[in-house]
Amino acid sequence: MLKTYKPTSPGRRSKVGASFEELTGVKPEKSLLVRLKKNAGRNNRSVITVRHRGGGSKRKLRIIDFKRDKFGIPGKAVSIEYDPNRSARIALINYVDGEKRYILAPVKLNVGDIIQAGDDVDVKPGNSLPLSSIPAGTLIHNIELEPGKGGQLVHSAGTSAQVISKEGKYILVRLPSTELRKFHERCRATVGQIGNIDHENLVLGKAGAKRWLGIRPTVRGSAMTPRDHPHGGGEGRTPIGLKHPKTPWGKIALGHKTRRRKVSNKMIVRRREK
Repeated sequence: MLKTYKPTSPGRRSKVGASFEELTGVKPEKSLLVRLKKNAGRNNRSVITVRHRGGGSKRKLRIIDFKRDKFGIPGKAVSIEYDPNRSARIALINYVDGEKRYILAPVKLNVGDIIQAGDDVDVKPGNSLPLSSIPAGTLIHNIELEPGKGGQLVHSAGTSAQVISKEGKYILVRLPSTELRKFHERCRATVGQIGNIDHENLVLGKAGAKRWLGIRPTVRGSAMTPRDHPHGGGEGRTPIGLKHPKTPWGKIALGHKTRRRKVSNKMIVRRREK
């Protein structure tokens, strides 16, 4: 759910925030928290490798169970919680053997629901199954690229993939990007669409809200000097000209293919629509 604010300032006037009505947990589970160190986009030599990062609110990392490897052990959803490190909400699961784990909270998963991971469990939101056991047309998320490696695809709020068909040992899945890709039938996925669907409709309202997220300002290359950027320099506003758009380090910025050959490329049946 979304909420708007009284226009007490220009930033408040256009802000659209989350109402957090679906949250039930007040404090996170301490045993699943890890201290998160900020690196401001720098590597181990303190060289900036990702630009426009730094600052932001303090956070602690919630350990999420992407593997879902507690087979045959039922667990009860005891709370739906906010996670500052991702757009999706997370659910705290208490298993009957006493262990607690966080999972990505799908739509229609409510407090008190029982979830399970296995090869022949019910096809309902929150349950984890191999792709071979999931019927065609089912919405899924947290999909493994390799059997047993843990979910690597479809983690964002409101996203879901869809099982299309079975072709021998491979399952054809349509990803949120519209890409059609084959997965081995032993790869696991979680049933359902990820919750917090209204996340894409949020409006930050002011520049400071972007800084709270740890995102620093982005300066246009054409506003820099020629020493700082290939687009810089010139009298007045100058177009890039006949040359290709470049990164600050002189690499081609638009249209240049940077994807290296990967083993998983052969599994792509149809590329995503541009």
